[in-house]
Amino acid sequence: MTILSRRLVVRAVSIAALVALLAWIGGGQVLLDRIDPALALPLLILPMLLLAVWQRREGVDLRRSTLVMALALVAGAQTLLAVSLSGSAGGLQITLVLVAGAAAGWVADRLVRWRPRVRWLPWFAGLALVIGWFTAGHMLLAALYRPAAASTGTPATTMLTGLPLRWSGNGDIAAIISGGAEDDPALVQLEAMGPVSLVDSLVDHVPPPGGALLIAHPRALAPQELVAIDAFVRGGGKAVVLADALSGWPAPHPLGDPRNPPVTSLLTPLLDHWGVTLGAAPTDDNSASAADVDGARLRLSSAGAFERLPPTCRSFAGRRIAQCRIGAGEAWLVGDADLLFAPLWSPLVPGADHLRQADTIAWLAARLWPGAGVAVLQPLWIRAHAD
Repeated sequence: MTILSRRLVVRAVSIAALVALLAWIGGGQVLLDRIDPALALPLLILPMLLLAVWQRREGVDLRRSTLVMALALVAGAQTLLAVSLSGSAGGLQITLVLVAGAAAGWVADRLVRWRPRVRWLPWFAGLALVIGWFTAGHMLLAALYRPAAASTGTPATTMLTGLPLRWSGNGDIAAIISGGAEDDPALVQLEAMGPVSLVDSLVDHVPPPGGALLIAHPRALAPQELVAIDAFVRGGGKAVVLADALSGWPAPHPLGDPRNPPVTSLLTPLLDHWGVTLGAAPTDDNSASAADVDGARLRLSSAGAFERLPPTCRSFAGRRIAQCRIGAGEAWLVGDADLLFAPLWSPLVPGADHLRQADTIAWLAARLWPGAGVAVLQPLWIRAHAD
């Protein structure tokens, strides 16, 4: 191997390793428990500037060859990691990184070889390039990872819950009116995905034709309401049921106040009728745990497992989540209502959908409204082990 060849390989390997390191630490892969190659995009300009400086005295052919080899190594390493850790190659993400890396390499090379009369001008341009690339990269990723909302005219999802989602702020009615509604982030995000009708009773508020039902840890329901839920699902409706054996949702009112959410699930009669038994939640571990459902990541807290499920059910995540055929309809059962708690799923930076900690809102949207919850890019989560 010639000296030039060795130099090319060393530089290409070094740049590829730097890209991987920046994606793992600075891009948020380790923090978010993900292996998305696309998370490297906002930081690509840094190794490309280093490469351009490193070989500023080399010929054009060697510079191009080094860049091509570095990008090939990045693609190979990130694909291998993605397949081994998430089960998906992330082909679209790899393609995006390659295109962005080639563009960043070309721009960096032009900048480093620029010789203006004012000596400090390249330094200023370099700083502006890094800041602009970083900002534009995050904006692009936020748009590509943002789940699609339901189309106009989609039937509303009827929601019944005992969680403090509407006007979640503390205070009396006068304070709420003067300060405006302080809806919980979960409700705000769900309403951004599609129409939601929050009701106190299903007897007089049956879901519209084509609509879905979201039951999130409600208070005690009257027998006629349980009958209405069962009839809706068996008649071909879709429902998502969050039944928490031990809710950890913060109580907005003093202990014992009936306005607080129920401590445990009060849906046992309905679940028994469906042939489902929800086991007790673990009391020795309140930390969040990852649950994977067909590639989507949910984060649960003290979730109970379904000890008994009929043959028409398919279970996930150690039987803490189940998809069941009930008559002509379908019900998704989750042994935890805390998955709606914003700190478990919200992005690290507000509005940055690519930095979300879980797919909770997108996952719910996909089950409540046709066509909702789908994005151009999907997070590649490092696979969780079912308990």
